[in-house]
Order: sequence, then structure tokens, then C-alpha cells
Amino acid sequence: MATQVKGAVILARRAFVREEFGEDAWKLLLETLPEPDRELLDGFILTASWYPFELNNRLDAAIVEQLGAGDAAIFESIGSWSAKKNLAGPHKTFLTPGSPDRFMEMTDRIYNFYYDTGERKFEATGDNSGVMTTYGAETFSQTDCLTVIGWYREALKMCGASEVNIDEDSCRARGDEFCRYRLSWS
Repeated sequence: MATQVKGAVILARRAFVREEFGEDAWKLLLETLPEPDRELLDGFILTASWYPFELNNRLDAAIVEQLGAGDAAIFESIGSWSAKKNLAGPHKTFLTPGSPDRFMEMTDRIYNFYYDTGERKFEATGDNSGVMTTYGAETFSQTDCLTVIGWYREALKMCGASEVNIDEDSCRARGDEFCRYRLSWS
């Protein structure tokens, strides 16, 4: 079975494009995608339903090409934007204000909320640092990893962290065995 993502992931991208670039940008973006993708992406997407990761990947590629001028770094902004929206609203229960380390202890539960295969673990390496690793995901992409970086950077700030640094030193999209992120904050 192919990996799937929650509708919340796709909805965050759609809302980001509409809010940051406008409705016309969303329509132009859709025009670059195959007809079945256009119909689904512009239709009714349920937040808690599962959708093919490959659909999300095609949308991501279109966003990089059309709105990011070929630079995938736009996905760090999408991740940050998504964290602000979701963690201030429907996923607020994940936040641990004043305790970024407790938030990171929930990495596995947060991952399972958004993805249906694989796992993500966090191992503290100090009071304000650690390593987060994603194992066993059947599909992966550079844009998804950049979204993770932006999302966790913003989420940690929402928990009270400052000077958040996240570096991905291993990535399946680059041919590595797993995706590993080194985090630190003050």
C-alpha cells in the first residue's frame, strides 16, 4: 500500500498558497497539474481523511516550480505557516508552552497524526538539543523534509524556544537510509 498523508497536509498547502499568493495563483498552480489532481485539490478535502502521498508530491513540485521559482526552500515557509495555523487551532493540544523538550517527546505521536507509515523518534542530546529521525516511511521528498523543518522550528517557538536551529544531515531524498534532523534551541 502506498503511503498516504492526512488531508490537513494538503489543506495547509492550499490555504498557504491562497493566503500568501492569492486565489489567482492557486488557479494557475492547478492548471499545471493533471485533471484528476485538479478536481481533487480544488474540491472538498477532509482534514482527517487519508490522501495519496504522490498527489501531495505533485502539488509540492508545482508549488516549487510556479511559486518558489524552482527553490524548494519555500516549503520551510509552508511548514512554519502550517504550524502557526494548526497549533493555534485544531492541534493545539500538542503544544507544551514553556517546555519545548516535552513537546519534542511527543514527536512519535505527532508523526502518526500526519502520516500512515513509518515512525519518527526524538532523542535528547542535551537540555535544549536532540536528534529527530524518521524511519520506515515508504515515500519521501525534499519538500516534505523542508516542511518538517519549518513546522518544528515554528512549533518549538510556540512552546517558548528561541534561536531554534534545525539541520537535516541525512535525507532519504538524497539517497540516505533515513531522514535525520539535528535540533537545538535556547
